[in-house]
Amino acid sequence: MTEPTPTEMRRALFAGLAGYLIWGVSPLYFQLVGFASALEIVAHRVVWSLPMLFAALWFAGKLRPALDALKDKRVLLTLAATSALISVNWLLFIYAVNNDRVLEASLGYYINPLMSVAVGVFVLREPLGPWRISAIVLATLGVLNLIIAAGTVPWISLALACSFTAYGYLRKTVAVDGRIGLFWETAFLLPVALGAVVWIQMSGEGQFLQSPLKASLLILAGLVTIVPLLLYIIGARGLRLSTMGLLQFTAPSLQFAIAVLGGETFTSAHLVTFVLIWTGVGAFAWSQLRRERAAVATKA
Repeated sequence: MTEPTPTEMRRALFAGLAGYLIWGVSPLYFQLVGFASALEIVAHRVVWSLPMLFAALWFAGKLRPALDALKDKRVLLTLAATSALISVNWLLFIYAVNNDRVLEASLGYYINPLMSVAVGVFVLREPLGPWRISAIVLATLGVLNLIIAAGTVPWISLALACSFTAYGYLRKTVAVDGRIGLFWETAFLLPVALGAVVWIQMSGEGQFLQSPLKASLLILAGLVTIVPLLLYIIGARGLRLSTMGLLQFTAPSLQFAIAVLGGETFTSAHLVTFVLIWTGVGAFAWSQLRRERAAVATKA
């Protein structure tokens, strides 16, 4: 495999950063469509993502590989499971945004990579090392601090982190292009999403037919889903893993800023928790850089 050129690396860096920036500011969009329930937003997210993903696969010449993916029963069952996990993750995130709990959502996405490290160590038997031990311990202390000091379990944070960690783990077990995987995950959810749209409309709670503006904003959920994913794929192909690992913290950092600037409650207990989590993130990032440098030195 040839090394990417400086131009290709700059393009990948721009794409990867842009993808994470969009994910980071996505709460602003979901707040904008807060006139609809979380279920209705997720349902429209699925409905409008599917044709956009189909178009993306068609332009990339990936329709044949997408069909071939269904010939493997293991791939089919795994993608069915990941479709359930990603739908739960989307629903929880939008619920958090619509209920002024973006702070909890950002905490969840800070915890996610550290939880992935724990899964790698305890499930996949990956080497641990002192920096990764520190990252896991600090994240655990941060969560425990919030439980003890604030007297509440950050269930949204933990559920978001757990669902996305499980999603990421299962997706790593099947060699499927990210676009193809998301296409089939979305396709599996389509019958449920269409049923939800019809049921919500018939119940009189549906917002899609209320006005052209509301309809347009809900259709936009498809683009909000697909565009950052495609940018992420470009970035992941052209950048080192350590670079992508550092970029991923852009999204929860922006979400954190949106929550605090938006006036969400931020106590001293939250401050201690986030300081512990941020320190853990720093240890994780340093571990990533050390491992990649060691790998490069070994190849040399």
